[in-house]
Order: sequence, then C-alpha cells, then structure tokens
Amino acid sequence: MLALIKRTVVLTAVVAMTSGFLSGWTSKKPKAWDVWELDNPQNATPIDHSKWTALLQKYIKTDAQGLNRFAYSQVSPADRQKLKSYIADLGNVDITDRSRDVQLAYWLNLYNAVTIEVVLDNYPVKTIRDIDISGVLSNGPWDAEVVAVDGFEMTLNNIEHDVLRPIWKDPRIHYGVNCASVGCPNLQNTAFTAANVDQMLDKGARDYINSPRGLMISDGEVTVSKIYKWFAYDFGNSEKGVIKHLAKYAKPETAKKLKEIGKISDTVYDWSLNSQKAGAS
Repeated sequence: MLALIKRTVVLTAVVAMTSGFLSGWTSKKPKAWDVWELDNPQNATPIDHSKWTALLQKYIKTDAQGLNRFAYSQVSPADRQKLKSYIADLGNVDITDRSRDVQLAYWLNLYNAVTIEVVLDNYPVKTIRDIDISGVLSNGPWDAEVVAVDGFEMTLNNIEHDVLRPIWKDPRIHYGVNCASVGCPNLQNTAFTAANVDQMLDKGARDYINSPRGLMISDGEVTVSKIYKWFAYDFGNSEKGVIKHLAKYAKPETAKKLKEIGKISDTVYDWSLNSQKAGAS
C-alpha cells in the first residue's frame, strides 16, 4: 500500500523539484512534498547514526569565536567511504514508517551529511556557492539531485524546503541544517537522534543567536543574520516576529536591549567555507 501511495505522488514530487528554489532561499510559505508527510507514530525504532557522530567528532574543531569548523582537508579515504556508506544506508530506510521525532533527526542528519559529502567531492573551494553542479542558473549545489531516498532522487533544497520546513513548521530547523558556511548556525559534533533532537535544536538556537554571526547590537543598532530575512515566514513573517524569536534564545541582557531597540537595522552573512584553518588543531 505504501508503495502505491508513493507512486501516486510522483507528479507532485516532480513539480516540487522542477519549480525548485533557484536562488536557494525563500521567505514564502513552503509547500510539503506530499509523500514525506506520511509517518507511523507507533514505530519509534531508532536509526543508527553512530557513523555520523564518529565523523563529526573526529573532524569538527571549535575555534575561539565558537564556530565549529570542519577539517575537510584531513578527511581520510577510509572516512570518505564511511560517509558514503552512511548516506547510502539512510537512503534505504523506509522513513515514512517511523515516528516524527525519528524522522526529524533522520532528515537533519541526511541534509548535513550530504552537504559535507558534496563539499568533499569538490574540495578545495572557498565557498559552497562555487560548487556549480545544479545547472545553468545555479549558484551552489542546492538544486542538484545528490541523494536517493527510498527510490526518490532528491536535492538539498527538497530536504529543507519540501520536507523539513513545511512538515515541522519549526523555526529551529534553521539551527539544525548546515550549509557549510561561516555565517550558518554550527554543524554540531553529535548526530541528531529522536532522543536529543529537541535539546540540540534549542542549543543550536542559543549558540547562534548569542554569537555575532546571528545577532549583534552596537551603538543602539541591531544587526542580524540574513537567515532571518531569507526565511522571514518561519520567524513570524515580520520584523516583530524575528525580534520575539531572537529574544527567546538571547541572553537576558541582550534580550532586554533587543526589546528596547525594537527594530533591525541591517543583515549580514558570511559565505566563506566553514573549514578548519591551516595549522589549527
């Protein structure tokens, strides 16, 4: 029955893929890719993400500014193969037959693992936007079909904008997916699981918002990451909504200043690759 349901939504999937997000971002209401809305609340069987955790803990180092950097240049051929094996294993999981928390952890890990794989396959690059594999109008790899999930060829944009954002409707998704850039929320050094996903998304939000990459207040002016502009819909679809969200996770003193100022003056984003600097250990 599940296979029949999936076949009936192929046309929907094709439309979602071909319409795409040419720029990689949207502030509009996202629409779900129907097949992935299926779940089985009774099946909380965990998925083994230990290979991913091992790779993250081996190659992520936190710099003095609190940014988690990935040592792309140091990844061994054996570990490259472990990453490919992990992604292939995920692609063979019937994820629609799992509970929502299991699914959420799965999609976040898959997005991040595939992103690392794409960068490694094209390394060295100064920015992920230099990876031109999506076609004539591409500005990065997000619209290239880079992973197969249960027989469906998917792009990174499909995972983020057709699955994660519209199904969960949780702004913290943006602290879980990592685009391999300095300006992005941290790639955490532990895989998401059904047991830790809520806690880790909260941590990701706090770490980012309390770093200059997410929020800066200087001389009475508020500067925030462009993420809050690109995905305004997810944060209340207004400046007021963004400020309310930021204040929720900011340190008390910062939250107080933010509410007192009450407006955003500027947005910033650093697309430099989140690679470990030469000589760092």
